[in-house]
Amino acid sequence: MLDYRLKLDLQLFSQEKTEQATPKKKGEARKKGQIARSSDLPGSLILMFVFMGFIMLGSYYKNHIMELFNSLFEDWLLMDVTSGNIMSLFTELAMELLLILMPIFAITILVGVLGNVVQFGFLLTGDPLKMKISKLNPINGFKQIFSAKTIVEFLKSILKLLIIGVLVYLAISKEWERILVLASLPIQQIFSFTAGLTVRLGIEIGAVLTALALADYFYQRYEHNKSLKMSKQDIKDEYKKSEGDPIIKGRIRERQRRMALQRMMQEVPKADVIITNPTHFAIALKYDATKMEAPKIIAKGMDHVALRIKEIAKENGVVTMENKPLARALYERAEIGDVIPPDLFQAVAEVLAYVYKMKGRVKSS
Repeated sequence: MLDYRLKLDLQLFSQEKTEQATPKKKGEARKKGQIARSSDLPGSLILMFVFMGFIMLGSYYKNHIMELFNSLFEDWLLMDVTSGNIMSLFTELAMELLLILMPIFAITILVGVLGNVVQFGFLLTGDPLKMKISKLNPINGFKQIFSAKTIVEFLKSILKLLIIGVLVYLAISKEWERILVLASLPIQQIFSFTAGLTVRLGIEIGAVLTALALADYFYQRYEHNKSLKMSKQDIKDEYKKSEGDPIIKGRIRERQRRMALQRMMQEVPKADVIITNPTHFAIALKYDATKMEAPKIIAKGMDHVALRIKEIAKENGVVTMENKPLARALYERAEIGDVIPPDLFQAVAEVLAYVYKMKGRVKSS
């Protein structure tokens, strides 16, 4: 009973998501559009930079707004509107409005793109746009409405409204005395004061919302990493899927090793000589002057493999010679299928000459 509980505890522990997500899982989540991002950050940056743009491009806006109103009150109100001039009138009005709004559009697009790129880089994926039947489930929708995430988003909205309200109240209360006497001031001063107060409020609100959005981004990043966490078993399963089951791979490697060993053993009867250590190493050499520039190693092995090579050689009448230094040098410095190292030519040639002499053959070099 105790062993069963211990096994159960170990199994439950292996299922706990305590490990950081692997690069593979992070990549798959990114392809699906599951990324750490704050939807508030681009909007708050746009708000702040647009109002900062009003300060940097103040003279540009002033000139175009003045030109628009001059045309409106001095020319358009007194002109006779006909079917011939109505299109030119609207075209001129549209061009003036476009010139006024164009810097705002440019800042909005540029800052909006950068605000997202800074968070998660360049990402183009259509996976979130795919039609999923599960999204139409009313039960899941009801759960999302009353989920912890929705409550947090609601509280964030309330906090932003409170901060904006406080900033507006402080700005107005600070300028309250000037606001009361605005009615007695010229139009230009009223416009200048109102524009200055609006721009200042816009920058302050944008800066505060940007700070909140940055905090929200780090919170979203924490939650995203937490949601991607894996258990030890998940990591093992992922490794098996990507690299293959280690047990199966081990069996495949063992089978490949046996097949290679079998092919090597089939070459032993073709050898001219087997050089041994005599017990630890065995190297099978073959030399055909018509096809080879130097003797070639067709089989080699140590311990039980060496013993098997010698047994096959004995069964097939292949000469076996003991030469400890040469056997060790050939085993360590050359692989199966390689020709012997040049500095061992002399020693191997002497061995082969002795073998040919034993066989009663004369072989030209």
